[in-house]
Amino acid sequence: MQAMQIGFNPEYTEESPSLDEINSLKGMAILEFGAPWCGHCQASCNALEEVMKSHFELIHIKVFDGKGKRLGRQFGVKLWPTLILLRDGQEVARIVRFTSVDEIHELLGSNV
Repeated sequence: MQAMQIGFNPEYTEESPSLDEINSLKGMAILEFGAPWCGHCQASCNALEEVMKSHFELIHIKVFDGKGKRLGRQFGVKLWPTLILLRDGQEVARIVRFTSVDEIHELLGSNV
């Protein structure tokens, strides 16, 4: 599935993986919820792209979230962008409305 690209994924996909697909992931992954028209999401893009350059081994799943989008509700996403760090499909940590490289590094911390 295109949504489960390894390394930085610049495009939101409307075809989100299912919760079962997320739960079956092996290793570390970043799940990003947002929308292409969202100003907060646009402001965070460069910081995430910069961090992902040094973590190219991570799966980056960039999900176009919004009304009627099930995966975002299953993860309790309320604000964009929301980054969720997953280990073997399970949430380890999250940050919301991040703008800096430092915030993302803190999210990854000793987990990656």
